[in-house]
Amino acid sequence: MQRRGLQRLHEAEELNITAFMNLMVILVPFLLITAVFSRMTVLELNLPALNAKQPEQEQVKLQLELVVRQESFDIQDSNLGLIKRFERNQGETRWEQFSELLVEIKARFPDEKSITLLLEPGIKYKTLIKVMDHVRSADVVNVLSVETVELFPDISIGDAVATANVSQEAQQ
Repeated sequence: MQRRGLQRLHEAEELNITAFMNLMVILVPFLLITAVFSRMTVLELNLPALNAKQPEQEQVKLQLELVVRQESFDIQDSNLGLIKRFERNQGETRWEQFSELLVEIKARFPDEKSITLLLEPGIKYKTLIKVMDHVRSADVVNVLSVETVELFPDISIGDAVATANVSQEAQQ
């Protein structure tokens, strides 16, 4: 009787893993293909400490606007308001004074490159092009030469508020 028990111990059965291997061969590529690979982007923010002192005076940020009206050019800052108004009529515009003021503004804010042109309804296309040319660059006379200075090359265009609405807002 003991012989039968020993024979059972010596006979080991093989594990049949072919079905499992077939499943893995199909399942692993399927899972890799359907997996959503997310990419995490980290944005570093350098925030001031709670006890950090605020700067005494913040630098003024210029948001220059030129309102082109039938009777005038209004150069203004969107935060501070009107800087200068140039009266004009259909036949004559004082481009020299206009360019001088823009050169002066550029000298005070040399890093500023953008300006917004706000056009009143009825402004001619030719006027728009002339204004864009004068806003983009200006000729500055030095001692013996004339230099072309870049003023505000980044130009945005929009609609101006009608003059009747401006006078009503000023009264309120």
